[in-house]
Amino acid sequence: MELDWNLPENTGICRQVSESSRMNRATAKRLIERYFRQLTEGCGNSNCTNEFCASCSNCQPLDNNAAAAKALDLFKVNAKLCDYYPSVESRSDENSLLGSKMSAEEFSDVHYLTEHTVCRILSRCEEEGNYSALVHVIGRIFSNADALIKSFRKEEPSATKNLDSLQSKEEEKQSDQSSEKVFSSASSPDETPNGVPNSCEPTVDIDAVRRVYDKLLSIDQVESALVNALIYLTPNVELDLEYLDVYETNPDYLNIFIIVMENSNLHSPEYLEVALPQFCKAMSKLPLIALARLSKLWSTCGLPHIRRMMETFQQLITFTVLSNEYGMENLVNDDETVVAATKCLKVVFYASILGGEVDIEHNEEDDEDSESDELTLHELLGEDRLYKKGPRIDPLEKELGVRPIDCIKPLIPFEDFINESVNEVIEMDKDFTFFKVNAETKFSFQSCPFILSVITKSQGLYYDNRIRMYSERRLTALYSMVQGQQPNPYLRLKVRRDHIIDDALVRLEMISMENPSDLKKQLYVEFEGEQGVDEGGVSKEFFQLVLEEIFNLDIGMFTYDNDTKLFWFNSSSLENEAQYTLIGIVLGLAIYNNCILDVHFPMVVYRKLMGKKGTFLDLSDSHPVLYQSMKEVLEYTGSLEEDMMLTFQISHTDLFGNPMLYDLKEKGDQIPVTKENRQEFVNLYADYILNNSVESQFKAFKKGFLMVTNESPLKYLFRPEEVELLICGSR
Repeated sequence: MELDWNLPENTGICRQVSESSRMNRATAKRLIERYFRQLTEGCGNSNCTNEFCASCSNCQPLDNNAAAAKALDLFKVNAKLCDYYPSVESRSDENSLLGSKMSAEEFSDVHYLTEHTVCRILSRCEEEGNYSALVHVIGRIFSNADALIKSFRKEEPSATKNLDSLQSKEEEKQSDQSSEKVFSSASSPDETPNGVPNSCEPTVDIDAVRRVYDKLLSIDQVESALVNALIYLTPNVELDLEYLDVYETNPDYLNIFIIVMENSNLHSPEYLEVALPQFCKAMSKLPLIALARLSKLWSTCGLPHIRRMMETFQQLITFTVLSNEYGMENLVNDDETVVAATKCLKVVFYASILGGEVDIEHNEEDDEDSESDELTLHELLGEDRLYKKGPRIDPLEKELGVRPIDCIKPLIPFEDFINESVNEVIEMDKDFTFFKVNAETKFSFQSCPFILSVITKSQGLYYDNRIRMYSERRLTALYSMVQGQQPNPYLRLKVRRDHIIDDALVRLEMISMENPSDLKKQLYVEFEGEQGVDEGGVSKEFFQLVLEEIFNLDIGMFTYDNDTKLFWFNSSSLENEAQYTLIGIVLGLAIYNNCILDVHFPMVVYRKLMGKKGTFLDLSDSHPVLYQSMKEVLEYTGSLEEDMMLTFQISHTDLFGNPMLYDLKEKGDQIPVTKENRQEFVNLYADYILNNSVESQFKAFKKGFLMVTNESPLKYLFRPEEVELLICGSR
């Protein structure tokens, strides 16, 4: 029955309930309807003792109106809701019906499940040819949070720590237990596969849960009971998490989500309509520390299980998006199911990172300037929320201590987390507003950038850049009015074609020193002696001419690899750092002004721009010949000292072809490379080539890049591969 919320008396009661419980209208309505069904239909348990349940023999029958009023009263006092007892289709044979009742009563004392208990009930049901007892038990346990929390527990370890005198006896006992017990492959040890600490080991025996599901999911009646039980379970779980802080008092509450997510049929149509959306909403209410625990746990589950979870949430998102029509008045951001499933998908996304190859070290020093304590004009005008810097780190990312950029190779490719259906219906102008202004009250998909394509994210970056351009234009107009000067709303560059580098360098250097915020203005280029209005074409030509000049090998700022067709910084360059700062500014301006450049850098350049140092693996892209040589050193099975005679002193040629020696370690010429220290040799060699030898050049280059992009959400939204696409498109 649908309750009539338009009746005056109901409206008054609901307002009172809303004020006292702080529940939203939809949640309150859903809970009251459950009380109503309990009063009119019952829970299905013939032995029910709840006097406010129609299944109880002491319950007074109520008509619909009286039941509706009573449901409101029960809601106000937070009365008990019965466990769910699924109904089983009765057979015409009275003996079969009697047998099913007897079997159900026989297992009525089962208050939680273990693998042994399920096997015992299943064996009994198979003997009788009737699964009603199993259906009743499964429905009752899986619809009750407390019962599910206690189910499928690992065996308690022996208390050897506290009983020193019985240590030998307990060790013997523990040894006996371990011979019988099958430990979960997913029950995490002290660390995740990549070495990230994994605290708060769950108490669920996941292998046992999987074996139980394998047995249960082949039985149609049990499958139906699991679906219905999840529908009854999740509203209570959601309320508990949102208003009672149950996880803080009992961390084992996480067991509910661990057990449910091991159901390999969650992606099936039976779950997609109601059960899975409700489950995702409940899961999204978990506190941050619980989501981090889930992510760490799932990272140890292996690729097949993580991929199944990813596909489950992706399928729900796609199913929901395709089943609805979205527009300016009905945004996908307001769809609770899509939002909740996206938040759940984020947990799997970080599990994929944690379970893959991760390098949480080798970080570049942060060159960004610290924020000033002085009030800006935006803050004085009360507009600081619109022009504030984008969030630098995701809360879950911070809790886990790992970032997408730290990931060398995830378990699941990043591309698989992109949902095309969402990208097709999202309104990026609205989403950008939620991202920058209403982040506390509205969900933005840019807070989960892994689900968005590069094209969609570039639209968000475009809005951010345009807002800043208009901001600087407005500030210029205000300053000019106060100071009585001619307003200059653009970043104007007047250059000569035959002196384009000198003119651009002098002008941009003056701007960066006197007023760096002018770099945030819209670029307007004018070639001296030529008529024309820059509507984008002139700027594009300017970028191309500057790049051709700077990447000219005769200048010697960069070296060129004929095999890879890529440029790299020349460690022996005679040019000053200002030239490298200029090329950094040019790259930043290209992103800021939405221009594609003909630039050919190895991926390590973009990784370094995003905050990671170059490592041995990066040599495969930037210096493939050297990488292959180093790989041979690592794989060599003979005697390195006798056959290769390498030391920790290396040589390379300068700009004029002269050999130069460099010690990777102090007195490196006296330290031979052996099997024991060859990994250190390779790491130090790569560190020198990619970091130390070009430190001054790259630092100046990055400084110029950050002059334009330091306040941009670029680092938050994009991975290095995507930054390359932004700057120069697909190779």
